[in-house]
Amino acid sequence: MNRPLHGHVALVSGGLGDIGRAVAHELAGRGADISLGDVAPPAAAEAALVAITGLGVRAAYRQVDVADADAVQQWVDGVERSLGPASIVIANAAQVTQADFRSLTAAQWARELRVNLDGAFHLAHAAGLRMIATGTRGRIVFLGSWAADRPHRTIPAYCVAKAGMRMLSKCMALEFAAHGILVNEVAPGIVDAGLSGRIMREDPALREKLLGLTPAGCLVTAADVARGVALLCDPATTQAIGSTLLLDGGMSLLPPGG
Repeated sequence: MNRPLHGHVALVSGGLGDIGRAVAHELAGRGADISLGDVAPPAAAEAALVAITGLGVRAAYRQVDVADADAVQQWVDGVERSLGPASIVIANAAQVTQADFRSLTAAQWARELRVNLDGAFHLAHAAGLRMIATGTRGRIVFLGSWAADRPHRTIPAYCVAKAGMRMLSKCMALEFAAHGILVNEVAPGIVDAGLSGRIMREDPALREKLLGLTPAGCLVTAADVARGVALLCDPATTQAIGSTLLLDGGMSLLPPGG
């Protein structure tokens, strides 16, 4: 069995969401020990931990709000004590507020940037500096979005946060590459999971419309995203630095509205 990530410890924020669970499962299947972080209480993580340990690796859960820099640092430190130094970091935690600029409140705007952008920075920064201090070569992958460069009227705060994350990834990649820490972004399009998946299940007509606008003829799945993350974490992937892996089924190739 090919387990290229055996001996690695991976941190996955937003680890109890559809994409977070898929990423954790994919990395575990390749041999990595997993630490999940999320805002839900520990009891909510039991099924996810059972599924991961069933793949023959170690797993742990930490209730943590990535918007809290001190809490993130405590998570990174705790993982090192329990599982070992992290060498793979997946900044996946996110929040989406459906509100255009006329209805978006200052509190919603601030919270979304704190989670989606500040939270990504807190995790990647804390874990990246620890990798440098311990001489650990590794990978940092930001879960971005095609919304970083395609405006969406109903989720402007999300678009802005993901655009900031893209530049964060590039700046951090430039700084950390010399230490053997490769930083990249996976940018999914419309994923048939999580919030967008729930919206499409509630509105089948919307789902059919989006399918019609996707050259690939199928929507992105959480498993598709997970495989993209795993590719960037693979030890054999050595030249992807500050890159964005766009996974949108070709939707961004079309003009708005198809």
